Amino acid sequence: MSYGTPVFWIIMAAVSAGFGALHGVLFLDGPTLMGTIYGTCVGVVMIAYERGLFLGGYNRRLRQLPTLAYFVAAEISMVVLIVAAMSATGAAIWALGIADKTFVEAVTPKLTTIPFALVVSALLVAVLRVRDLIGSETFTSLILGRYHRPVSEERVFLFLDLVGSTTYAERHGDLAAQELLKAVFAAIAEPVRRHRGQVDDYVGDGVIVSWPLARGIEGARCVACVFAILDTLDRDRERWRARFGLVPELRAALHGGSVVTAEVGVDRHKIAYFGDVMNATARLEGLCRETGRDVLVSDAVLTRLPALPEGIAAEALGAYRLRGRSETMAVHALAQARAPVPAVSSGHRTGVVADRKPDAAARPKRPQVAAGRSAASA
Repeated sequence: MSYGTPVFWIIMAAVSAGFGALHGVLFLDGPTLMGTIYGTCVGVVMIAYERGLFLGGYNRRLRQLPTLAYFVAAEISMVVLIVAAMSATGAAIWALGIADKTFVEAVTPKLTTIPFALVVSALLVAVLRVRDLIGSETFTSLILGRYHRPVSEERVFLFLDLVGSTTYAERHGDLAAQELLKAVFAAIAEPVRRHRGQVDDYVGDGVIVSWPLARGIEGARCVACVFAILDTLDRDRERWRARFGLVPELRAALHGGSVVTAEVGVDRHKIAYFGDVMNATARLEGLCRETGRDVLVSDAVLTRLPALPEGIAAEALGAYRLRGRSETMAVHALAQARAPVPAVSSGHRTGVVADRKPDAAARPKRPQVAAGRSAASA
């Protein structure tokens, strides 16, 4: 679960303040400073609880209860937190001398205010959970109607695939495999969020991440994201082994270009991407298995990067004709290196290979590190 960025908390505080002012309009003679302060404090506390900033373990245990029991326990918990937040806010206001009230009056919530605060809190929590379910950018796009009509745009896509998930399911069962996938997807979320990517979909044991092209290539953000994910999994090797008996391994492919983005669906809406780029990225991810490389990137993305992140090297593998495509694609493998390496194109100089079978002449005898070209404009 995302704890939220500073901008997120500023927006939530402003929304909460607005509901506090609305309380004054509905139940008093108009919006008041006190109502705005109470609304801001109560709203922020409730959202912090929902985000897991405090009582996170308690919240998670509640969600494991049967639906009816969870609903009752969650409502009681929210009422208790609202009363506590209102009392704490009242105590602070009394201590600062802002309101002309006795201490008891300041810390005693009005009974008419509690139901209003409960309804508003439930509404905010529901909206945030929908936002988490479909993704923050998708949620914003649906609300604004950005893709009601198809839009042509350039994006970078990252396809990630968990290695050996089928074998794990055969040995340990589908439920255990699902727990593994759930844990891996959770580990992936933070690096993606940190590198301003968007998780577009989960497909079986794979994840599709994307960026608008300009954002993805800025500072080689899309490449940095891949290796941040791999580092995240590697840092917790002992925990993975203790819990699942293995350390998750991923195959990754980066490709980008022009796609058509549109809102689709009737009963269930989503943002979908259409075009050859999606197919090509999926085929490129499949090529990881054949080349024995964990991370592949197309020449179309590599040539646009200003430089590779420090410690990452590119090795030209040649041009491949991916299944289902008539044109070839120049492909590079990415791996951690000892020194920072600038990114360049291979210039398609390593030869063409038909039917995804690399020509022996196209394979470099030793790793070739790309060097010395500036990025093309996005």
